[in-house]
Amino acid sequence: MEKIIKIDFPHKLQALFGTYDENIKSIEREFKVKITLRQDHLRLKGTASNINKASRLIEYLLDNLCFENSTINRKDIHLIINNFKDKKLNKLNIQDISITTHVSKTKTIGPKTKGQREYVEAIKNYDVVFSIGPAGTGKTYLAMACAVEALNSHKVRRIILTRPAIEAGESLGFLPGDMYEKISPYLRPLYDALYDMLEADTIEKYLETGIIEVAPLAYMRGRTLNDAFIILDEAQNCTAEQMKMFLTRLGFDSKAVITGDITQSDLPEGKPLGLLQAQEILKDIEGIKFIYLSGSDVVRHALVQKIIEAYEKSSHR
Repeated sequence: MEKIIKIDFPHKLQALFGTYDENIKSIEREFKVKITLRQDHLRLKGTASNINKASRLIEYLLDNLCFENSTINRKDIHLIINNFKDKKLNKLNIQDISITTHVSKTKTIGPKTKGQREYVEAIKNYDVVFSIGPAGTGKTYLAMACAVEALNSHKVRRIILTRPAIEAGESLGFLPGDMYEKISPYLRPLYDALYDMLEADTIEKYLETGIIEVAPLAYMRGRTLNDAFIILDEAQNCTAEQMKMFLTRLGFDSKAVITGDITQSDLPEGKPLGLLQAQEILKDIEGIKFIYLSGSDVVRHALVQKIIEAYEKSSHR
């Protein structure tokens, strides 16, 4: 079977095809069709079902390429195809997916999926947000972006980043150096996100003055955290006692985001997960929001989503 799709404006073709035609190649691969360019139209070949799916996606993309500078990169096309398969295209827009978080004068970060958009909206509207989902769904990264934006707009006076200092299934042995050098490997992912959003000299200044604090969870005990945006990362490694301790640190004019993946806990076997317990105990409290992200919200390499799905299928056997 064949189908012809007319192209109204030449600039749309360049954006649609992408660098080295990688966008069209992705669509061909995902929907098992052959796409050929013929002057002012595209010709699709394949089964009726596959052509119908691919043509609907292409027509959606063309409708959203409204401006001369519109572009679709490799990551965009991957996310759009995934959302198309989940029938969420009417919820998304290539140019701006509802919310943009300003982390500096020159950089903005926005959600890429429906689940991520709900997550960012929850952070903006609730004082305590739990984000539960697999790796690569932007749990920590988007929380960090919201924290930086809140600091820049003077909604909070400081950012506090914390996570349990627990080894990920392997012994790291003796670590040399002072206290900060010893805990640095555990906190590295938080620093990575931070350095992706702010200039290095700004981060160093904020760390020196305490405007940004990165510390293991144990250092939160006994404190009251006012005027702060607090992120607890890797919360699946919190015990029930640690989770309660952290949640009761929240002070006036503060916001807390707790992120975790309940499928990747490194707690000793038989030790109850504080994240699971909090989910059950706090689910009905007004002002606390639980957001659940899934494989369709993964924004890493295309294979990550497939790896997550494969492990989920294996666990259900």
